[in-house]
Amino acid sequence: MNQENLWSSRYRDAGEQYLFGTEPNRFLAHRLALLQNGRTALSVADGEGRNSVWLAEQGLEVSAIEISPVAIEKARRLAAGRQVDVRFLLADMLAPEWPPAELHDTFDWVIGIFIQFVGPAERERQFAAMKQLARPGGRILLQGYTPKQLDYRTGGPSAVENLYTEELLRAAFADWTIEEVVAYEDEIAEGMGHKGRSALIGLVARKP
Repeated sequence: MNQENLWSSRYRDAGEQYLFGTEPNRFLAHRLALLQNGRTALSVADGEGRNSVWLAEQGLEVSAIEISPVAIEKARRLAAGRQVDVRFLLADMLAPEWPPAELHDTFDWVIGIFIQFVGPAERERQFAAMKQLARPGGRILLQGYTPKQLDYRTGGPSAVENLYTEELLRAAFADWTIEEVVAYEDEIAEGMGHKGRSALIGLVARKP
């Protein structure tokens, strides 16, 4: 099953509920003061809109990319209910021609929350695309799981090679200024998809 069908099936199976809830990711929300340093934001693999809609509520000009049309339909509903505007883009961020040239060097913030659905080779492509999207001086914010998450099994991928370590992220963003990288544990409650004790890591890095 390809990624679009896989995710569309998961979001459809959640019915009227939102698979990962409708509240923003906590690591993202706790960096609100820092987010105010920018005007534009792009949320990649945005899912059903919980993070992009929240970003728009904070006054940012927000775009969101998502591969699943089912998720985008639910995200549009969430945005309408919360009375904010988000530009939703249906696209595969791993496609060879993505991102299009008009999106290069565009965003103050490029945000990836739990986007660990790829292994090392595709992750390199994923991070490269995100780097292209950030403007000079712009930032990437990532939230993911560390390998210890395999002990908890409260969300995230089952493949260890998809998970982040501090060393991996420092190497991947060695050409950027790493402003924060923190590995920690927390109890999270993000809908049906992420629930319970979790081994987490967060990154904020700034483009030269």
